[in-house]
Amino acid sequence: MLFKNATIYTMEQDPFVGDFRIDKGVFTEIGKDLNPKDEEVQDLNGLYVFPGLIDAHSHLGMVCSSIGFEGEDGNEVTDPITPNIRGIDGCNPMDETIELALKSGVTTVAAGPGSANVIGGTFFAYKTAGHCIDEMTIQNPLAMKAAFGENPKRCYQGKKIDTRMQISALLRETLAKTKEYIQKKESGKDVDYDQKLEAMIPVLKKQMPLKCHCHRADDILTVIRIAKEYDIEVTLDHVTDGRSIIPQIKESGFPCILGPCLGHKSKYEVKNI
Repeated sequence: MLFKNATIYTMEQDPFVGDFRIDKGVFTEIGKDLNPKDEEVQDLNGLYVFPGLIDAHSHLGMVCSSIGFEGEDGNEVTDPITPNIRGIDGCNPMDETIELALKSGVTTVAAGPGSANVIGGTFFAYKTAGHCIDEMTIQNPLAMKAAFGENPKRCYQGKKIDTRMQISALLRETLAKTKEYIQKKESGKDVDYDQKLEAMIPVLKKQMPLKCHCHRADDILTVIRIAKEYDIEVTLDHVTDGRSIIPQIKESGFPCILGPCLGHKSKYEVKNI
């Protein structure tokens, strides 16, 4: 099919009014004044065309619609340190929310565990079209989830975490143990297999980032501080108070993933949204 006279956003150049051709669901040509071939032609005058939207921090498929407990697979709230769990194992590709996301233009998501745990497990990236998560997946693992601030404090209050200091201490302990574990393995020494530390090796080797849930400015700065201490890559996710420390974030060089922005002030950490 040939679509004409749409306002096209390629994301690589300024938007323009033009045409595009699709064959078997794939864009094959984009330009201006394309001549019809042996194909159906539709006029999209007044309409806008965008590439598929990407949600870089999502729990789509991890928390299912209309099920309740049976579909709550976003947080393993049994231990604040769970790097060995994998988001792909908790994602239900049959849930209606994935189809709704696709119909709304979201074609790719990075999904994984929520923010209950200090270290929550691995994120993965998948396309929202399909019914088999293994076939929909485009990268696994993608990142290791970590969380700072209110969520781990609330989920483990009175048990293993009461302050932000303990969140940082638990993360540092895991990073230090992983570093020691790597050194022993690479030196040829006998070392007992540790599933959690094995999962953290790609983070210490900068093969994947630590994907850090952080709203408040002090939590953002703590992420940056620890990342520099252990020479690891991180992404700053949510970054609600980021505008108050722009120079420090810019100097760190770490990428930010903002949002979600279309919600209310659901807790103290997002009061400045």
